[in-house]
Amino acid sequence: MLSNAVLAGAVAAAYVAALVLHLNPSIRLDDPAAWPLLAAVLLVYGVHLAVVFYAVIVARQVLSTEGVSPGWLSYRVLAWFCAAASTAAAALMWQNLWGFSAALDPDTTQRFFVAAVTMTTCAVACVALGLFRLWGGRPSRVAAAAFGMVMLASLVLPLVARGVGEASRLGAGRLETSPVFAPDASARRVVLLAVDAASLDFISPAVADGRLPNFARLLDAGASMHLATLRPTQPGPVWTAVATGKLPWRNGVRSAATYRAVAGGAAVDLLPDFCFAHALVSFGLLTETLQTSAALRAQPVWTILGRAGLSSTIVRWPLTWPAQPLLGTLVSDEFHRASEIALALDEPGLTYPTELASRLARVGRPSVHSSPQALEPEHEAVGATPLALDRFYVALTDTLAAETPARFTALRVQGLDIVGHYFLRYAMPQAFGDVSEEERRRYGRVFEQYYSYVDAELGRLLDRLQPGDLLLVVSPFGLEPLSLPKRLLERTLGNPNISGTHERAPDGFLLAYGTAVKPGRYPRGSVVDVAPTLLYYYGLPIGRDMDGYARADIFTTAFSAQRPIAYIPTYER
Repeated sequence: MLSNAVLAGAVAAAYVAALVLHLNPSIRLDDPAAWPLLAAVLLVYGVHLAVVFYAVIVARQVLSTEGVSPGWLSYRVLAWFCAAASTAAAALMWQNLWGFSAALDPDTTQRFFVAAVTMTTCAVACVALGLFRLWGGRPSRVAAAAFGMVMLASLVLPLVARGVGEASRLGAGRLETSPVFAPDASARRVVLLAVDAASLDFISPAVADGRLPNFARLLDAGASMHLATLRPTQPGPVWTAVATGKLPWRNGVRSAATYRAVAGGAAVDLLPDFCFAHALVSFGLLTETLQTSAALRAQPVWTILGRAGLSSTIVRWPLTWPAQPLLGTLVSDEFHRASEIALALDEPGLTYPTELASRLARVGRPSVHSSPQALEPEHEAVGATPLALDRFYVALTDTLAAETPARFTALRVQGLDIVGHYFLRYAMPQAFGDVSEEERRRYGRVFEQYYSYVDAELGRLLDRLQPGDLLLVVSPFGLEPLSLPKRLLERTLGNPNISGTHERAPDGFLLAYGTAVKPGRYPRGSVVDVAPTLLYYYGLPIGRDMDGYARADIFTTAFSAQRPIAYIPTYER
């Protein structure tokens, strides 16, 4: 019983390891640096799955009226276990191939597809052998040999399809020179409000009920569309795709962090979905290193605008630390992490230019003494700190707007995402079923109140718009209830209060408002459409190597008639 469970667990763990290798083609099989990572995956999954398989055998023994006495390597036991493992592996491959398609280059995608087809074929063969045994087929050396060949093929052929591995080809690399074009003189100022985890599915009903009046102004008199997001749906890679107009396999940022075994060795960007791989980080078996601006391999839109002579003010955009030079000012998303403002003044990379930190000293530090509503102590930090940080960065943006006005301003508010992770269950109790009336009364409006705060900030931006200005409100992904298995996992990991997630990539949105905007609801777009649309508004050509499209349809006929879409091969060389 134990030997069969261990072998089945080892086979299933090998499938997970193969999945990790397909998602990270830069890991070379002939490089000893890959061994610690693969050993960690094989050990953790092998042990846990062996326990599961052993428990199944024991349950079969207890519940069956006829005892089972398998051999050390039992065809009848392993046939079913390996059929289940290979079927699950095939399903995982297809799910991850589809989910991470934006993060994989075409060659890797093709190899992954071949591996998924191979694994599916092997799974079908395993199931067929199991059914043959179930329907009265007598055990024989031929059947056992066929089973062994199928299992060997399921382990070897996906790796053959992948190959040994090769150095990363992410992105074209940022070069010091790029084409310079003159912007259209009629294009005025653009203000972009970047909001994490907002959703039209929540905003639209609130607007219909008379709440969120400033969002109502945009929906009534502006353009709106859903935006398809990317996976992994993390702020770093998704906002980088927004800024560059390129998918992760082009811009170099495939995930928010890199992961490495505690014993060292090679690092990976992507961990597979649907098999609790991130629990390896939570349990300390993998170390996590957050990405920085050094990971970018494509020009963000503000760099392109700067080469055209258009200044920018960028505040709290992900992966802007250390701050890179641009025409204008930049406050990185790490600025608030300095323990004291004196530290921020001395630490390079928190702002650009570096001396900007001293000019912002008078704004003060974030205060966490106010929250959306009176909360219990266990929720106070969750409700107050995000709001304080958003207000802090809004104050920084106001200071910069007064001192150094820019043609393009981008401000990101993150608090709605953080609050939503903890308070969504109280805002949507019907999706969870275990929310008491007292909890609904106490916390039910926290999430909506944060929307009200964002709505108020949106109103301030609307009041400051001048004729010809363009206001964009972009959310790169929405928020939805955490599934029951994930809620149980979070409780196991010590996070029982987490209830919202965006890992299944719910749509974000784009709202546009201004004299050049044609009001209406428009077909669904993508997060990579934002940068090309900005370039189009300014009269600049779009790089053909960008994955997004200029949404000229959201502008009036008078505006677009005088501004045809132009292209250049790339801004990267």
